[in-house]
Amino acid sequence: MKIALIGYGKMGKAIEKIALERGHTIHAKVNLPHEIAQIIEADVAIEFTQPDAAYGNLVFCAENNIPVVCGTTAWYDQYEEVKDLFIEREGALLTATNFSIGVNIFFKLNAELAKMMNKFSDYEVSMEEIHHLQKKDHPSGTATTLAEGIIDNVARVKGVQARLEDEQAANDKAEVDILCKREEGVPGTHTVKYHSAIDDIVIEHKAHNRQGFALGSCLAAEWLQGKKGVFKMSDVLGF
Repeated sequence: MKIALIGYGKMGKAIEKIALERGHTIHAKVNLPHEIAQIIEADVAIEFTQPDAAYGNLVFCAENNIPVVCGTTAWYDQYEEVKDLFIEREGALLTATNFSIGVNIFFKLNAELAKMMNKFSDYEVSMEEIHHLQKKDHPSGTATTLAEGIIDNVARVKGVQARLEDEQAANDKAEVDILCKREEGVPGTHTVKYHSAIDDIVIEHKAHNRQGFALGSCLAAEWLQGKKGVFKMSDVLGF
């Protein structure tokens, strides 16, 4: 399979290594907008760039019939427009806030726990996410997906409040308080806590490196071959 890497930073390099190990070839490595035409004739593109670049990259893929796996987050205010374009063009798009198999299992676990905790109003839910210093958005896309899993299943929770370490919590029980930390060399740690006066229930996912994200991206690209439509990582894993 000929893979085009849109975004050749740390994630792009990690994906390249695993893709080559799995017998694929790298058709193009693109970092700048004017280089995007290099991805023409790729079997699939894997996009990890920045929120302000993702929309244009995805539109280019749709207009040129290039299946694309997108791991960039914080552009989802334009998701419906991009989704409609891929459907109109009969293309293939697969998006995820996190491609790690372990994280997607964690998403499922988080949603199932939330369903159980819906009955127990004495528990307040909060979250902490820790990432490397270069991560620009907060909360992380992974934290946002976790919060959505809580909001969808816990009736008393209606929204989120994301804050950095130097900001005070709002103490609104109807919101998931997400504390966002940035520390050197942390690939990603996400903790969900249900707190009561009696006890705490805590689940956590801790990434040791980028390999899980890169492997999941390659698996998604392989799965997307020959398909038309708009998909999520849950489709790949059968959840």
